[in-house]
Amino acid sequence: MRSFVALLAPVLAAANPIGIIGNGDTPKPDEITIVSASASGNGCPQGTVTTDLSPDRKVITFGFDAFQVYTGPGTGPADKSKNCQLHLNLKYPGGFQFAVVESTYHGYAQLETGVTGTFYSTYYFSQDAAATTTTRTSIDGGGLWADGQVYTKQDQVPTASVIWSPCGATGILNVNNRIALTSSNSSASGQISDDDATVAFTQQVHVSWQACK
Repeated sequence: MRSFVALLAPVLAAANPIGIIGNGDTPKPDEITIVSASASGNGCPQGTVTTDLSPDRKVITFGFDAFQVYTGPGTGPADKSKNCQLHLNLKYPGGFQFAVVESTYHGYAQLETGVTGTFYSTYYFSQDAAATTTTRTSIDGGGLWADGQVYTKQDQVPTASVIWSPCGATGILNVNNRIALTSSNSSASGQISDDDATVAFTQQVHVSWQACK
């Protein structure tokens, strides 16, 4: 089975701190826990998603049966773009905020010459839906991609685009993932198949903190 692993890894930027307070004054990153999670979108309709939450509630794996896009002869517009939004209800220490600053994704793509696959990820908290940051990665088909390859998508959220969790003790983090295929050759074929996504808050380098103001 071709696999797609999305490891959400907000990291502490050692060389370029993002306005955070001293490590000695911040909570421990392991104080973030996943209370509950769900998924929605035409890439993960009801009945096609499974979830597995670790006993310590810091790692959750989503399994997808329908997050796939195709292009080529016999396909239609609906086949070429799908989205799946992950909703994570998080609990964390009151009086502090944390930021999502880095994420890594892995997946599989088979793209003939003329086909381009694009992966978008938009991050935002439900309590402040207007504050979003979006990353975009594209793969041009042909060459080694014509036979199919595993890819890695590394998100580096710019400092100016960092979003902070709401002040309080809970927040809903949304990660809206969309994959899309475009083609300049109507006879060329392509596919991207995504099977599972893992979201984790497990290591000390996964979060940046700041005190609520």
